[in-house]
Amino acid sequence: MNDRAITNPQEPEDRPLWLDRYLPEGQIVPHQRHGKLLSAPAIRGILFRQRWLIAGILVAAAIVGLILTLLATPMYEARSSVRIEPYGSFIVEGQNVEQGIASNQVYDLLSTQISIIKSRSLAETVAQDLNLGERYGLLGADVDEGRPPELSDEEWVNAKQRMAASILYGSVDAELPSDNWIIEIVYRSDDPVLAAEMANAYAKAFAAFETRETLDGNEYAQSVLRERITTVRARLQDAEDNANTYARKNGIIVQATPREDGEGTVTVTSSNLASINASASAATAKRIEAEQRWRSVQNLPAAQLPEVQENLVLQELITDRAIKQAQLVELRQRYTDVFPRVRDLSAQIASLDARIQQSSDEIKAAVRNAYIVARNQEQALQRELNSATGSTLAEQDLQVQYSVLEREAQALRDQLQALLARFNEVSTAANVQSGMINPLDTAVVPSSPYAPSLFRNLALALVLGTALAAGLAVLRETLDDLVRSFEDVEEKTGLPLLGHTPFVEEADLTQIGTNRFSSLVEAYASIRSTLDFAIPPEHNVIQLTSSQASEGKSTTAVILSELFAGVGRKTLLVDGDLRHPTVAQLVGHERPKTGLVEVLLGQVDLQSAIISGVHENLDILPVGEVPANPTELFASRQLSEFIEKYRSEYSLIIFDSSPILGLADAPMLARKVDATIFVMEANRVHFGQARTAIKRLRANGGNPVGAILTKYRALEAGQDFSYQYGYYEYEKGD
Repeated sequence: MNDRAITNPQEPEDRPLWLDRYLPEGQIVPHQRHGKLLSAPAIRGILFRQRWLIAGILVAAAIVGLILTLLATPMYEARSSVRIEPYGSFIVEGQNVEQGIASNQVYDLLSTQISIIKSRSLAETVAQDLNLGERYGLLGADVDEGRPPELSDEEWVNAKQRMAASILYGSVDAELPSDNWIIEIVYRSDDPVLAAEMANAYAKAFAAFETRETLDGNEYAQSVLRERITTVRARLQDAEDNANTYARKNGIIVQATPREDGEGTVTVTSSNLASINASASAATAKRIEAEQRWRSVQNLPAAQLPEVQENLVLQELITDRAIKQAQLVELRQRYTDVFPRVRDLSAQIASLDARIQQSSDEIKAAVRNAYIVARNQEQALQRELNSATGSTLAEQDLQVQYSVLEREAQALRDQLQALLARFNEVSTAANVQSGMINPLDTAVVPSSPYAPSLFRNLALALVLGTALAAGLAVLRETLDDLVRSFEDVEEKTGLPLLGHTPFVEEADLTQIGTNRFSSLVEAYASIRSTLDFAIPPEHNVIQLTSSQASEGKSTTAVILSELFAGVGRKTLLVDGDLRHPTVAQLVGHERPKTGLVEVLLGQVDLQSAIISGVHENLDILPVGEVPANPTELFASRQLSEFIEKYRSEYSLIIFDSSPILGLADAPMLARKVDATIFVMEANRVHFGQARTAIKRLRANGGNPVGAILTKYRALEAGQDFSYQYGYYEYEKGD
C-alpha cells in the first residue's frame, strides 16, 4: 500500500513515514513493478490455474498416441551401403575423362550422390530393372481394379510401372555421412522381404548408374574425338595440298630431311647454297695455303726446298753422285781426263746432276702448279656461289608464304596426332569401370519393425499435447482478466493494497473466525493494523464496498469492527446494504424490526436499534425493514446529520454498503464518508468490473483509499501458500 498518498501527499517519497517504525514488517504490501512479462510466480500460477486443462489435454494426447500406435501398420527398414571414392580408381589411361574434384568439394559430391539416390530417375530405373509393374507385392493385389477402361494393356503396364516408381521414390532415403565416404541406402516398407530386396536393388542400380554415366561419358568423348579427327584430317589434307601446289608452282623442292634447328624446311636451293658455300670456303682456305707455300719457295734454289731434301729418290741420286765424285777425284790423281774410266765417271756424274736438277725443278713446279689449281678452283666455286646465292635470295621471298602454309599443315599434323592418341586411350578405357561407386554391404531382411514406436509416438503426442495445452492455457489466460495476485490489484486498479485474506471454506468459516490465531483472523489483524495507521484519526467514517455481491465485504466489515473494538476503539458497525442486509446474520442475530432506516427517519433512537454484547466497544446498527427507496435515503440530509452526530461519539464508524455495479447506493454513500475501502474477491472479480466500480466511486465524489483482496489463493496466483501464511499459523504448544 502507498500510505504516503493517504497520510501526506506532499511528503517526499524517499523520507520514511512517522508510522513506519510502528508497523510490523510486511504488513503493507509494497507496489513492485516487474520488468519481465512472465515471471516464475506468474508461470507457476498459470500452470496451477490451468492444471485440469493441461492434464486433460496431455492424457487425451497420450491416449491418441497409444491408439494411433496400435492401429498403425508395422513398417520395416532395410539398409544397404555403398562406398564412394571421390578421386576414382583409374586402371588405364583415358578413364579420367572428367576432371577430378578438389578436397573442399567432397561434401558437395556426396550431397549430389544422395540426391541421385533419392531421385525419381533412379526409382524408375529400379522399377524397370525389377519389372515392378508386373509384381503385385509392391502395388497390391487389387491394383488392377483401378484400371481406367480407356487404357490399353501396354499403357496400363506403363502406368503401373510409373506407380511403382512413385512408391519407390517415396520410400527410399539416404543418409549423408559426416566422417566417412560410405552412404547408407534406407528403404522402408510394410514387407520386410521387400524392404531388403529394394535396398539391395537400389545399391546395385546406383552403382550401375555411375558406371553407365562413365560409359556414356566415354562414348560421348569417342564421338566428339572421332568427329574432331575427321575434321582435322580434312583440314590437314587441304593444307598439305595447298603447300604442295604452291611449291610446285614456284619450283620449291623440299628435302625430306628437316633443318637441324627445327625451324622451317630445307629446300634443294638452300641445300646447294650451303654445300657450295662450304666448298668455296674450303677452296679459299686451300688456295691461301697453296699461295703461301709458293710464295715461300719461289725465290729459293730447288735444292733447298724441304720437299727436295725430304725426297728419297733425290737423296739416293745425290748420294750416288757423291760416291762417283769421290771415285772421280781418286782416278784423276792417277789418270788424265781422257782416261776412259775418268770420262765414264764424268759422264755419269753429269747425268746424275741433270737428273737431280730436273727432279728439283719438277718438285718446285709442282708447288707452283698446286697454287694455280687452288686459285682456279676458288675462282670457279666463287662464281658458282654467287649464282647459288642469287637463286636462294629469289627463293626466300617465295618460301615465306610456303613456310606459312607448311606451319599450318604441321600444326594440323600435331593436332591430329594428339587427337588420335587421346582417341586410342578413351577407346581402350571405354569398357573399364572406374570404381568410384562400389557396393559395400547388402541389406538383410529386418527381424523387427522400426515403426510404429510406442515410446516415440507417446513422446511426440505429449510434445504436441504440451504445445496445444500451452497454447490453450495462454489463450485462456489472455482472455481471462480476473484479479488473482497482489500485483494485479495495484498495477491494474491503481489502488494501494491494504492487505489480503486467505481463502477459507464456507463450512470452516465460523470455526476459524473464533480462533484468534487462525490465518484468516491474523490476516484481518494485519489489515486492521494497516488501516489504523493509514487513515488519519479524524477520518473515522469509512465505507466498505465491492463491485459485486458475495466478495466478502460484509465478513470483512464484521471482523474488522471486532478487531478495532478489541484494541479499545469504540466502533459502530452500520449495515448500509439496504437491499440485502447480512450483518445481523453474520453476528448470529436475527434481523430486527428496527434499524438504520428507522433511526434515520427519527422513529427510534440509536440505542434502541443497535445490537450490543457481540464484543466490548462494538455497537452494530443493522437494517430493520428494507425501504422502498434506499437511494433517496442515502442522498438525504438525515444520513449526513447521522454521521456528523455520531462521529464524535465513536472512534470509528464502518459502513457495510451494497455493491457498486448496478446500484447507486454505494456511490451516494461514498460522497458522505471520509474514505472508501474497495473489497475484491480474488479469482472472481474482473478487472473491467473493478475499474468501472472505482471510476463510479470517484465520479460521485468518493475517496477510495485502498483495496482488500479477499479469498486469496496463493497457488492460483503462483505463490507458495505456506510462505504467505506460515507466519500466522500457530500450533498448540508453540
